[in-house]
Amino acid sequence: MTEATPYTLSDLRYLMATLRDPEQGCPWDLKQRFETIVPHTIEEAYEVADAIERKAFDELPGELGDVLFQVVFYAQIADEDARFDLDDVIDTLVRKMVRRHPHVFLDGTLYGEKNDGNAQHEASINARWEAIKAYERETRDASSLLDDVPVGLPALTRAGKLSKRAARGGFDWPDARGALAKVHEELAELEQAMAEGQADACEDELGDVLFSVVNLARKQGIDPEQALRRTNVKFERRFRHVERAIGDEGGALESASLDTMEAHWQAAKRQER
Repeated sequence: MTEATPYTLSDLRYLMATLRDPEQGCPWDLKQRFETIVPHTIEEAYEVADAIERKAFDELPGELGDVLFQVVFYAQIADEDARFDLDDVIDTLVRKMVRRHPHVFLDGTLYGEKNDGNAQHEASINARWEAIKAYERETRDASSLLDDVPVGLPALTRAGKLSKRAARGGFDWPDARGALAKVHEELAELEQAMAEGQADACEDELGDVLFSVVNLARKQGIDPEQALRRTNVKFERRFRHVERAIGDEGGALESASLDTMEAHWQAAKRQER
């Protein structure tokens, strides 16, 4: 194969097997196990999100490739342990997606009868999707609606999934106003804990505030992770403006007054309007 010939999934599998070869492989890759590569998987997923957030689409093939490499890595380790291989991963995925899209794959097979093109109401499709997922959870003998919400998720994401699952069981406010009232309630409790100087209570109440805000985001149809990422970008942009503005005035951020910093911050906000 010449360098000009595009590599394929088969080449990636060969690469991974070679890296894990006991005699010819890479020492770092050889010592990895499922648990040790989890942090790298999470990091790579966030780098995909970052590239999309920055609209750096020229970087996206590389970042998606890094995520794909993680999948192949897990499958290689599992194959070595005679648990499963990449073919099993793909087969499981395709079967699940076909099963969850009965409005597209009408006879329940990948290459069988398809939707005739008639539009279906998105709400009914989503309801069917959730019903299928609920059935899948029941077949796994789950004892709670919350059983298969992964513990290792980022806390903000997990809070959203926990509250969404609870809402399926009817544990929810009728509308966003109830969720907003809960935010105010939790803020009041946090304020009281701060006034009393209770460090542990402050942490506990702050967690309640964050959870209630995630609930409010869910009721408004907002992804809290995405909302916070946007705010992070906005904060960084405005803070860099403050740094530049103070520098242009011949000053230093560390010695500038809070009033000066606030004035430049407000100027940055006005520029964005």
